[in-house]
Amino acid sequence: MNRERKPNFAIRIVLKRLIVTLAFGALFVPGALFAQAPPNSKFFPPWEGPSANDVEDHGLEFTVPEVDNLPDFHGNPINPKLALFVGGNYFFAMGPLVETFERLHPEFKGRIYYETIPPGRLATQIERGGTITVGNMTWTVQADAYFAGLRGVKRLVEKGLLEEPIVPYVTNQLAIMVPKGNPAHVSGLTDLARPGLRLVMPNPEYEGIARQIQAALRKAGGDTLEKIVYEQKVRDGSTILTAIHHRQTPLDLMLGRADAGVTWQSEAIFEEQVGNPISMVPIPPEQNVTAIYAGAVVKKAQHPEAAKLWLNYIRSQEAMAIFSRYGFKPYKEQKKAEP
Repeated sequence: MNRERKPNFAIRIVLKRLIVTLAFGALFVPGALFAQAPPNSKFFPPWEGPSANDVEDHGLEFTVPEVDNLPDFHGNPINPKLALFVGGNYFFAMGPLVETFERLHPEFKGRIYYETIPPGRLATQIERGGTITVGNMTWTVQADAYFAGLRGVKRLVEKGLLEEPIVPYVTNQLAIMVPKGNPAHVSGLTDLARPGLRLVMPNPEYEGIARQIQAALRKAGGDTLEKIVYEQKVRDGSTILTAIHHRQTPLDLMLGRADAGVTWQSEAIFEEQVGNPISMVPIPPEQNVTAIYAGAVVKKAQHPEAAKLWLNYIRSQEAMAIFSRYGFKPYKEQKKAEP
């Protein structure tokens, strides 16, 4: 009797183990976590391609999406001739900007290092002597020039971290970023209060853009709309607050974690240009805000003359032609703008 039951018993054990293995394994398959979008390595940054790092000898290529990936750090941090700390709102324009600058100043070819994390984080890095840790790697680069919103640059000049003159150069406006085709049918800022609409929004604690977004929300729907988006929906989990808005917003949308998020219009334009499944919902002028981007030399910069060269270049016709691809406008053309 026992001998007859052993085969069936063994089969049941194998089946149980198979089921447990499949269920357990699913926990580690990224696609199991996303209901609307399958995992796709092209969704993960860097999205700019080779232009984001013009170092001639890359040595061993070791980039693995989701695991080993440093999309906001560009070039060789060891003995650069120019180190730029750039608020990440135009990370996608930096490759072409650097390429053109190096064509005008070939002595900098392959010797420019730049970072594109949020400007508040860059300011903290400057205060800590240029040292930063990502994953298991720590390195130190002292910035030569810093770029952010005009108000933020003025604040760092007042703190003694930057030197005058302050150089404003372009302006930008907000837009609503949505998955391609806008499946949630978002038509404007007031729709963001809709129950069940999942949002991914910049974190006010780290990201200056949140202040402009909050101002736009108040223009569109008063304090009530701002509180629903940034308080009520945060509490109930339908608003995700980001730490690196210019990367996380489109990524969360493409992976099906959110239905909409407010960003700079330039970021949405770039995502469309590179073919990512992202669309943009414009915000009307009466509800929008205009940001001024500015830069200055970092106090005690190691390469102050190189920093001044870049600050002159950033306002040139060559630079403006690159910025215009993504919807930026030269600062001088704006009669009224909010810093």
